[in-house]
Amino acid sequence: MKKRLLTLVVAMSAAGVILALPAQASHSWNGYHWARTANPFTLKVVDSNTPDWDDNLNLALSDWSVSSVLDLTKDASDDSTRARKQCRMVSGQVRSCNASYGFNGWLGLASINISGSHITQGTAKMNDSYLASSSYNETNRQHVMCQEIGHDFGLGHQDESGADLNTCMDYADALDNPSPNAHDYAQLESIYSHPDGSTTITSLPDAAPSWAPATQRSRTVYVDQLADGSELVTFVFWANPIRGWNG
Repeated sequence: MKKRLLTLVVAMSAAGVILALPAQASHSWNGYHWARTANPFTLKVVDSNTPDWDDNLNLALSDWSVSSVLDLTKDASDDSTRARKQCRMVSGQVRSCNASYGFNGWLGLASINISGSHITQGTAKMNDSYLASSSYNETNRQHVMCQEIGHDFGLGHQDESGADLNTCMDYADALDNPSPNAHDYAQLESIYSHPDGSTTITSLPDAAPSWAPATQRSRTVYVDQLADGSELVTFVFWANPIRGWNG
């Protein structure tokens, strides 16, 4: 049987994609989670950010570590332009990057590789093409950083109606919530309520790149057949969901 390797991507769009979902519902991302044998578990976040993003990353790690089920530690890494542009995944860890990724409609992009329902590695990208401009302040930047890191634990958006829910995991135009709220922490406790018989927070074989559009199956889904027989599937929220990549 072929092993499927899925890369799922959630983008916070510059234009604010609006999809109607009930507020305060479960916002687990399809049940995806890091496999671990006990709580709390420690997850390394590789810092491939420039110094002007250090405070944002530090605050996001501190905020999410308030959770009773996980602790985040920062691991210094290459912050060269090339490393940040590539933002390659690191097995068993999350990598945070910022770079000028272009005026392509998204402010932040979160990617996870999964095997079954287990996350094996993840990335969080902050797009300086937008976020380095005077149109975005520190609170806006923190909102994006907090959300993209949160996606890498298996959290989705709390709501996509445009409502302001006082959390970085909402999907409103204001971008004025720099931290998680109690509902986010409760959702993490639910996602990680059961232990696993193994762990994915260790070194595993290298997987595919975190962002590689391939054959377009629909407006938002791209699939690439990899040499090892696995599949790389990428889901995208476009800034303009009607026109998609060709907008």
